[in-house]
Amino acid sequence: MIESTESRVAVRARPVASSPVLDVVVPVYNEEVDLGPCVRRLHAHLGEHFPYPFRITIADNASLDGTLAVAEALAAELPGVVVRHLDAKGRGRALRTAWSASDAPVLAYLDVDLSTDLAALLPLVAPLISGHSDLAIGTRLARTSRVVRGAKREVISRAYNLLLRGTLAARFSDAQCGFKAIRADVARELLPLVQDTGWFFDTELLVLAQRAGLRIHEVPVDWIDDPDSRVDVVATALADLRGIGRLGRALLTGALPLADLRAQLGRAPLAAPPGRVPAGLPRQLVRFAAIGVASTCAYLLLFVLTRGALGAQPANLLALLLTAVGNTAANRRLTFGISGRRHAGRHHVQGLLAFALGLALTSGSLAALHAVTDPGRAVELAVLVAANLAATVLRFVLLRLGMHHRR
Repeated sequence: MIESTESRVAVRARPVASSPVLDVVVPVYNEEVDLGPCVRRLHAHLGEHFPYPFRITIADNASLDGTLAVAEALAAELPGVVVRHLDAKGRGRALRTAWSASDAPVLAYLDVDLSTDLAALLPLVAPLISGHSDLAIGTRLARTSRVVRGAKREVISRAYNLLLRGTLAARFSDAQCGFKAIRADVARELLPLVQDTGWFFDTELLVLAQRAGLRIHEVPVDWIDDPDSRVDVVATALADLRGIGRLGRALLTGALPLADLRAQLGRAPLAAPPGRVPAGLPRQLVRFAAIGVASTCAYLLLFVLTRGALGAQPANLLALLLTAVGNTAANRRLTFGISGRRHAGRHHVQGLLAFALGLALTSGSLAALHAVTDPGRAVELAVLVAANLAATVLRFVLLRLGMHHRR
């Protein structure tokens, strides 16, 4: 049978008695030696330890050796094994094709070298079968993980994940481990938004899932590095950097429909019991405080630069207005996770209301100070900082009330 998706795909399989609960995809390129032992071992493990019907899909990425022939022989030999042949390379392309065509409610993939111990497979997919989580990843960076690999790969892996935290605010620990699973209903919504067809596919999928408010389950794994790995580290690293830049721009410009995804798939914040801190509030306070410090520094700098030419009150008005607009935009994106133009006008009106309150506090403080004495510049700045702190508390309350429930 021939199916057409991103490229010509051929599917050959032995009949399966019942629809699978889990579809495990094994993407391969020129793996005629390792493919047979991998699939037989995986099939035996699932047959013995997995309590639901399963399917193993071999996704051949335009192999040039005998990989396709080996895959077809395995499909003829083992029940529940199918083959999908793609005419174009790319692990991400293979996963998108196989996952999009699957009828299983839970989808997974693992690398053909089986570096990850298969004992972690059931813990990986169980939260997805139960509905507790939306995606699941194996992590080699948890304290309880047991990993054997060289120093070079260890440093590269940790540096990459630190880079993701710094640039894309990733909260998952290991983006690159070739051991992941996703619910099919979630995959249907996320896959059309993932542009990468290569190694950055995993990272892009996880970042979109996190930004959409989905729950990502992490499983510590036992992992032994494959010394025969054919991954081009330099080329992959450059492609990953380009992917980070592209995805970062899309997130900053609001080009992705994250608000719609969050409304459709995301898990709503838990209602806090009386006397308890609301969910997400500590993290929001930290980000709001960081933005507040930057805004206050910018405000004071603008005030000092314009104070001599404009006078105290006009300089205060100008500095407060400019920093209020920037502060609202930064909190909208970074503190409350809102992107795109939806409700942007309303949010900036709320920001201007907070600006008006801040202006009243700071201008009133300046007026009261000058009515009592002729202060020096240092005293003037100290009074403004105190008034700004009070205005900042009011700003957070107003912005949280206006934005937190409209994400």
